[in-house]
Amino acid sequence: MSNKREREYERRRYEKWQARQAEAKARQRRQRIVAGSVVGALVVVIGVVAAVVANGSDDTAGSPTEPGDTTTATTPAAEATNSDLVPDPALAEDREWTGEITLGQGALGISLDGAAAPQAVANFVTLAQDGFFDGTTCHRLTTEGIYVLQCGDPEGTGLGGPGYSWGPVENAPADDVYPAGTIAMARQSGNGSSMGSQFFLVYEDSKIPSDGAGGYTVFGQVTSGLDVVTAIADAGTADGSTDGSPVSDVIIEGVKIQ
Repeated sequence: MSNKREREYERRRYEKWQARQAEAKARQRRQRIVAGSVVGALVVVIGVVAAVVANGSDDTAGSPTEPGDTTTATTPAAEATNSDLVPDPALAEDREWTGEITLGQGALGISLDGAAAPQAVANFVTLAQDGFFDGTTCHRLTTEGIYVLQCGDPEGTGLGGPGYSWGPVENAPADDVYPAGTIAMARQSGNGSSMGSQFFLVYEDSKIPSDGAGGYTVFGQVTSGLDVVTAIADAGTADGSTDGSPVSDVIIEGVKIQ
């Protein structure tokens, strides 16, 4: 009976994963249809952000060109929330989780705070157990103003996600300071309900200004192996800028959570 329940659980989990994948593919098709307008607008926005970070500018009043916004996901705001697919925050079980993120460059020990950020932890644990992150790239490295490596996009472009989004922001630091080792959710600028699967690893203390949606959801810490991320950052970006893809591919080989 126990084996039967386990098989049924695995079957339901697999079907849910298939639903997420199907929705992600459908979203990609919709994005291609509007590529002429949406992608053009995104290119302009991303170009402005990159220029501001490179110049060390500090814009004001929640502008999308603030340095802090370089950690946000660029998923279009028009994406449906698909709330029925969002993992139940109760799955976080109000406890600390431990695990490991294995990159091609080395392993990171992690802890996740299910009490402080139940929705984010439930989301991350569910995606990790479904193998969602396996084989994905950490597509964005920022080395000036803020110091983060962004991961969790199945497309590797900054546009991808799990086929749903959620919010609001949980457990953001009141002083906007994200210490080295912080694991936090990426999101779209000004949209606290745009979180999906993208997250960022802080490898050096960073002050990331809040916007109208608040700060960024802190849901975990790197407990070992932060030097792996630091070495990736020290190698720089592929184009030599302060905000771009790492010079060498950073692939998540697997995520184990317990």
